[in-house]
Amino acid sequence: MRQQVAVGQFNRLKVVKEVEFGLYLDGGRLGEVLLPKRYVPANTKMGDWLEVFIYLDSQDRLVATTEKPLASVGEVAYLRVTQVNRTGAFLNWGMPKDLLVPYSEQRVPMEAGRSYVVYLYLDNSGRIAASSKLSLYLDEHNADFKSGQAVNLLVASRSQMGYTAVINGTHLGLIHHSELLQPLHMGQKVKGYIQSIRDDGKINLTLQQPGQAGRDELAEQILQHLQEQGGRSDLTDYSAPEAIFAQYRVSKARYKKTLSQLYKARKIEIFDDHIALAKGKNR
Repeated sequence: MRQQVAVGQFNRLKVVKEVEFGLYLDGGRLGEVLLPKRYVPANTKMGDWLEVFIYLDSQDRLVATTEKPLASVGEVAYLRVTQVNRTGAFLNWGMPKDLLVPYSEQRVPMEAGRSYVVYLYLDNSGRIAASSKLSLYLDEHNADFKSGQAVNLLVASRSQMGYTAVINGTHLGLIHHSELLQPLHMGQKVKGYIQSIRDDGKINLTLQQPGQAGRDELAEQILQHLQEQGGRSDLTDYSAPEAIFAQYRVSKARYKKTLSQLYKARKIEIFDDHIALAKGKNR
């Protein structure tokens, strides 16, 4: 049975023909696919198998390349608009032919020179295209995520409620403004956590590890910092929120709760102008 070649993805294809301008690869039901000479790895010969990306050139012909695009079909990426015309917006995705975002797939009108988070898909004619209407392609509801679970986030858009972020490349969630300690930027990649799953299944996110696990992690960081500073730190529960965030990337409220936890455990002593490791305590 011949293999199925996926357009917009990397495929492992066999070299079946050599010509002056490159190699032809066995594209299964799609026929032979050209790998232009400039992309042919050194010492490649007939019968070899190559890992190549399949896309359509400016004349909508299937072409293979050994170069890696900035994103593949089914993935999300932050890409810059190179131009806008009557057809739509065109994005630089690291390939010779720019990627089209039709007007019908633009969440907001795109502008040349700006960058947007988009999802790559195959349109009805089999061409690779992109959309900034992420909710059409990514699930906004829980897929067995657990509260407190660490996830990778890509900041996608902003609203009055907060920032929408792509979760692990597959889902969408919301970081409420009340959860933010610093401004976020479109396209920014950050580590985050599942804060809660709403009754309607939608996902709330936070950039601070929630619950006791988060406080325990911060407690370890504080103790380590104290040891590195000779057992003393000027960061107290009276310190400015900006100073606390600069050191630990957490809110002042969380820092104060963790100091209280360490004090009750007799691991630190708290003074007006500093904190210190408790006498006779290493960790």
